[in-house]
Amino acid sequence: MKFIPPLKKAKLIKRYKRFLADVETESGEQFTLHCANTGAMTGCAEPGSTIWYSTSDNPKRKYPHSWEITQTAQGDKIGINTSRANQLAVEAIENGTILELQNYDQLHTEVKYGIENSRIDILLTSQTEPKCYIEVKSVTLLDDNVLAVEENSELRGQGFFPDAKTLRGQKHLRELTEMVKNESRAVLLYVVLHSGIEKVSPALHIDAEYSRLLTMAQEAGVEVLCYKAAFSENEIQLESRVEFVPHTAKNC
Repeated sequence: MKFIPPLKKAKLIKRYKRFLADVETESGEQFTLHCANTGAMTGCAEPGSTIWYSTSDNPKRKYPHSWEITQTAQGDKIGINTSRANQLAVEAIENGTILELQNYDQLHTEVKYGIENSRIDILLTSQTEPKCYIEVKSVTLLDDNVLAVEENSELRGQGFFPDAKTLRGQKHLRELTEMVKNESRAVLLYVVLHSGIEKVSPALHIDAEYSRLLTMAQEAGVEVLCYKAAFSENEIQLESRVEFVPHTAKNC
């Protein structure tokens, strides 16, 4: 995914009201931009952080600029625009990066399904294979307990999902489980948008019910895939698969 026009750099002043953030450019200009992330954004929105933003030419937008990437004090880059996760997933399926999701004839997005009035992020169909329902989740929470990481090498690079309790995420796990019971294929795809994350686990310490439902979903046959994004100047793309770890020292 390339950003056209190119992203511009600024310093974060503060994020507020979930959808808004104030920033300051290198020239000293201050303005408000849109934040397309309703999550807790733990570790992603520290005042003073360097951020990159895109600009829309849509004259109807109240806030033409969108926050896209944060760079942490440790130098890690984080994609904070959650809408990009689905776009990156579609791109990676279509260009063959996600090997496990190939050999389908058609790709559909935002299709209604399930018994809880849901929309699946991606639906793959084929003349010869069962339908494949894919729920995409953006992972940006890196374990922030520095002392624990220093004492336990197993926690280095450990990412977690979710970063806040998610009733919506719980619903999606129930829906995916039902799809498997109906003899379809169901996949939970974690899109890792943090350059410091090397493996992903359910955040039992944040949302125990989500973790429980995920275990049940896997036991029923729901597949879990984790693919990590690579960041370069004005481009993000999914590049490599990373490990999914059901249990860690922190969530056991």
